Amino acid sequence: MPPRTSLPPHRRLPLLVTADGDLLDELLRLAAAGGTEVELAADPAAARARWLPAPLVLVGSDQAPACLRARLPRRPRTVLVGRSGHLDPGAEIAELIGAEHVATLPAAEPWLVDRFAECALDPTAGGAARIVAVLAGRGGAGASVLAGGLAVTAARARLRTLLVDADPLGGGLDLVLGWEQLEGLRWPGLTGTDGRVDPPSLVRALPSRGDLVVLSWDRGDPLHLPAEAMAATVDAARRGRDVVVVDLPRQLDDASVVALQAADRALVVVPAELRATAAAARVVAAAAPHCADLSVIVRGPAPGRLRATEVARALGLPLAGTLRPEPGLCRGLERGEAPAAGGKGPLAALCQRIIGELTGRPAAGAA
Repeated sequence: MPPRTSLPPHRRLPLLVTADGDLLDELLRLAAAGGTEVELAADPAAARARWLPAPLVLVGSDQAPACLRARLPRRPRTVLVGRSGHLDPGAEIAELIGAEHVATLPAAEPWLVDRFAECALDPTAGGAARIVAVLAGRGGAGASVLAGGLAVTAARARLRTLLVDADPLGGGLDLVLGWEQLEGLRWPGLTGTDGRVDPPSLVRALPSRGDLVVLSWDRGDPLHLPAEAMAATVDAARRGRDVVVVDLPRQLDDASVVALQAADRALVVVPAELRATAAAARVVAAAAPHCADLSVIVRGPAPGRLRATEVARALGLPLAGTLRPEPGLCRGLERGEAPAAGGKGPLAALCQRIIGELTGRPAAGAA
């Protein structure tokens, strides 16, 4: 079965990272025996964008040192693979790159065939969830409100949705939804996670209403969020949800980079102002290397009559949409009303379109 180098929407395949032609031939044969296609990457640079979304990653022993130098984030279901007598993989470097298993061929062939078969048979192993990340071009741009609106809109469309607050200094997305009184696990309870998280267990532990589940911060002291915890959470969400919305900080740390690399799409919210556009240029420069699908949402009013197309052109990004002023939205947020909950208004309309584009399912008119 030939390898795949591009994927249709909603489908993820195992990733092979090796430049060893003989090892690659062996792994392709085993993948075919397991009934799955694969993606190929000759080195960590080629693998980076597909590292987290892949349901299974096999790193050839020839690329293990390069993966270590590249500081690729730790992720579940990573296997270090080598051939007996040909630069055998070792437990020490496997631990350093975060590999859960070491497989030496030919002895490990039946085990690897089973792992490939799991990817072929498990409908959730291909990463069914669609992930959208939201960033603010400057402070107070409204990124958290947009993230909340997207999550609420997806849940109203009967999509199993997880809203992830990746900004420890943002005040908490549970406040944006008016959920601060709901019981459930917050980030401080997950910061020690570094392995595979069971999706049903995660959903049961988090604050939820209907199809919407939220992973937010509490009002305690800010804590460092390890990249491993974010990787495990994103992995569980991709396997157990339909849509994941991540609210990212303006200054990307390791955990937010993990989430951004896993995103299918990222949106930068920028007020229609000259200084905001200049500030957003720095955010875009930091985010662009980690997400291939980056676009801009321009929020009014425009006191200097700066057009949305001019903002997008200045940032070198496609224009994903605009947001007109919505005075009632701020009043509703102060009263604890979730953004876009009524399904009407400029924010709701924009969120319905974005969720529809992201999932291929119309979100407008969802009850």
